[in-house]
Amino acid sequence: MQDFAKMLAEWKASLCREVDVGSLFTRNNIAHKWKAPWRGLLLRESVAWRTQDLLEQSHTLYMASQLLGARILLRSAFETAAVLIHLNQATRQVVAGMQDFHEFSERTTKLLLGSRDKSTPHESINILTVLNKAGKRYPALEQCYAALSESAHPNFEGMLSGYSESDWMSHLTKFQNRWGILYGSDHLEAMSVCVEIFDAEYNHEWPDAFEALESWIEQNDAILEATKSSVKDV
Repeated sequence: MQDFAKMLAEWKASLCREVDVGSLFTRNNIAHKWKAPWRGLLLRESVAWRTQDLLEQSHTLYMASQLLGARILLRSAFETAAVLIHLNQATRQVVAGMQDFHEFSERTTKLLLGSRDKSTPHESINILTVLNKAGKRYPALEQCYAALSESAHPNFEGMLSGYSESDWMSHLTKFQNRWGILYGSDHLEAMSVCVEIFDAEYNHEWPDAFEALESWIEQNDAILEATKSSVKDV
């Protein structure tokens, strides 16, 4: 099992500190006159910061034998990684001609700026929709998320199973905190799954999909100009 404390510290030190729009424009002035790639880059780095933070806090609680909180934070980390998967999937669909670019641009806005409390003018995409699509690519993500959700919710596992043991023959129920007993040996393995999925999407899938999108925009720029609205994409 890897040294999570060391890995998370190294990850934290490597996080992106800034995104310069000018450097993107210098890189490809045609592709980056459109806002969708820039929003995708901001989303990618936001996902990295949040995933690292959630995993670090989850690991801290795990080391302190606070397993319920550790599992709830790990569940949030899987949700966050799923957002990057969703972005990468949508990017690939544009390049494959399966998604309209302007609709994709609006999707990047909702992923980056969406809210449920109307604190922004954009409604966020339902996280269950995001998880469903991500789970098709990574069945392990779907399985881990489902298991963690049972702990997060005040249902049988989240309450009676997590805090008591019953002797059904004597009809005696004894209460205690059982989260360490139930999941102390499995938590680091579930964290590893999250890290592996994030690494695949952040370090491999996203750069390749991003470059493919840049090339696609260059080839289709005239069509995009002709079909853009007066308020979107520019």
